[in-house]
Amino acid sequence: MQKIPEVSILQFFRSALKILKNPLPFHHQNFREKGDTFRLNLSFSKSVIFSRDALFAQHALQKNQKNYHKSPIQTKDLAKYVGRGLLTSNGKHWTKQRKLIQPAFHKKQLTQIIAKINQAITTELNKVVVNEPFDIFPVFNDLTFQTVVQSLFSSAVDQKSINRLQYITESAQKMMVRELRQPYLRWWFKISGKLRNNLKLTQEARQILDKLVDERIASGQKENDVLDMLLDARYNDGTAMEREQLIDEILILFIAGHETTSNALTFTAELLARHQDVQERVFKEVEQIEEVDLLEQLKGMKFINNVVNESMRLYPPAYFIDRISLEEDFISGFKIEAGANILFSIFEIHRHEDFWENPEHFIPDRFEDESLKYSPYYYPFGAGPRMCIGNNFAMYEMILAVAQLIKKFKITYKPEPIEINPLITLKPKNSILNFIPRDI
Repeated sequence: MQKIPEVSILQFFRSALKILKNPLPFHHQNFREKGDTFRLNLSFSKSVIFSRDALFAQHALQKNQKNYHKSPIQTKDLAKYVGRGLLTSNGKHWTKQRKLIQPAFHKKQLTQIIAKINQAITTELNKVVVNEPFDIFPVFNDLTFQTVVQSLFSSAVDQKSINRLQYITESAQKMMVRELRQPYLRWWFKISGKLRNNLKLTQEARQILDKLVDERIASGQKENDVLDMLLDARYNDGTAMEREQLIDEILILFIAGHETTSNALTFTAELLARHQDVQERVFKEVEQIEEVDLLEQLKGMKFINNVVNESMRLYPPAYFIDRISLEEDFISGFKIEAGANILFSIFEIHRHEDFWENPEHFIPDRFEDESLKYSPYYYPFGAGPRMCIGNNFAMYEMILAVAQLIKKFKITYKPEPIEINPLITLKPKNSILNFIPRDI
């Protein structure tokens, strides 16, 4: 067995400020110098294994997934903000919840809410400002939040509550990023009250959601939305989810359901602005689709599907996947000790020169080869049993949103490099674009 190459504590502290701003260049440099797997020493007793080895990722996420659970980054750091739901749990609790919730996200069930998703997209795209520089990210952020609201609660949420939920989820994310990237300041976050204030905010979010659930139950009405499905779901023993658990799952759906999708849509718009030929092919595909059933439209938008997949390859919203090894393991010539914290860099795997031809280039046609979507080098929604439960929902939403956007507007050419802001998810930065109405 080889020893995993190491990055010293001194190198970590020397780069601390740069890592806080954007850790990706630091990790990229280490991958180039150390190889596809390296160990970053955070202190004399704590370290993290970083890897862009696609076979290691496949091994941990699929082939030997029982030995690799979610790390404390999610089960503790994130869980204190959003509770113990699908995203933040392990073991029997996760298995029980996944089995209960999975049916709500089957394609057959999603057909009942596609029209609500499409209507929310139409409403939000009316906010796009035309013929002048305009930041598209807030529109997509509102759009994806509204689609989650419509899918979960139909039209039962007032705008004030929506705005408050958005503010709270974004504040919690910023606080968590500071905790993860500045572990040496955790004592200050506690005594200064910053951590306490953010945890109070999450309690407020839970109260808002609890009130919405109460109102639905009291109304006695069926909306055929995700909330109805969750309220009607039963465990094997015939019992329903307890209220606290239901709120955990709803809160996670709010965060995971809008954050990653708004990022992906913004990056897609940015890429279309820089690739006018691709944008025109999208427009022609939308023009050729007849006004038929929404599901049939989705099936017909194959090129848009490729565009979205290629956008997520270059800018994967979930750009790291974390795991912790339960027992000692061996992979790619390395021994992985029990209890090792591992971060798989999806950003690096998606751009690995050993697999992808011209990996830095935006080439949607590469996904004409359907097998790429199932390769160990492509993880936009994770992989294995813990693959994102909302992957179909997200794809439907993104394809419909891109189709509507390009049918209504032409995005003018933008030559400047795309800017990123890596937080818990990979977020866009300064997404200023110019939209011109199309005369249809």
